[in-house]
Amino acid sequence: MSDNTIESPPSECYNVESLVATGEDRFLSPLRAARTIVARTPGRQHGPVNRLFSPGDLGGLLKPFVFLDYFDVSPDSETRFSMHPHSGIATTTILLEGEVGYEDTTGASGVLSTGSVEWMSAGGGVWHDGNPQNHTRVRGYQLWTALPAELELGEPNSQYLSARVIPKAGPARIILGDYENLQSPVSAPSGINYLHVRLAAGERWRYTPPAGHVVAWLGIQRGALHVADHRICAELVVFSESEDVLDFVALEETEFVLGSAIPHPHDLVLGYYSVHTSEEALRAGEKRIVEIGAQLRRGGRIG
Repeated sequence: MSDNTIESPPSECYNVESLVATGEDRFLSPLRAARTIVARTPGRQHGPVNRLFSPGDLGGLLKPFVFLDYFDVSPDSETRFSMHPHSGIATTTILLEGEVGYEDTTGASGVLSTGSVEWMSAGGGVWHDGNPQNHTRVRGYQLWTALPAELELGEPNSQYLSARVIPKAGPARIILGDYENLQSPVSAPSGINYLHVRLAAGERWRYTPPAGHVVAWLGIQRGALHVADHRICAELVVFSESEDVLDFVALEETEFVLGSAIPHPHDLVLGYYSVHTSEEALRAGEKRIVEIGAQLRRGGRIG
């Protein structure tokens, strides 16, 4: 998909003009939106995982955000997210439903419960896994963000945070960054906000990006919103680069994730599980990944 192409929305989504016929225009403001939608996609489904964007497509437009998966694993599924490597990025997992056991090569292990957040800064190389527990439905988002050059080969670190420690400003949980004078406990680089938002039907909410946050997008898998003069649902949308506010109206009970950031200044240099700022950094990260993998094999941890 071209970076400046707007794909057709899912069949159940309609432009604002069609809302009059359904009565949903009662939610809408007469003011026109300052920001526009410059790209939208329903993603690409792979079993229980919907890949909404990746480094090779919209990640180049949305950097430092380079990858987003929505996963919805049924209780009877045999799906497992086995031990795998990363370097040069941080992964952020929001668990919306269920329980997931986790382990990583920083030495951390445990079980995430509903509402929990995993932050994994891979730095110069790390391996981790996550597997559904207790035959429950498991649902959530995993986001990758490109690390700045000074951190992309740093020491890996991880945080596993329960729902109760994630600050909330109105309907928005602050997963990364700061919003409304509240700071996420995640030790993410500055210049990145990532929010998880729930709105009741008819509820209005305004997001004012911090200074310099001209990159903005949202992912929605439940409910429907009016934003930027469009109805959106079951898709990923990218907004035009601007510091202008974003105004949302929930057309039904709705849940979505929203990202905004200062643009990442480097081209993306891609490996299979890695994203770096240069070929030299990529080689160093992949070399470390291979070394850790060899240790895991000697210990019988991977095949």
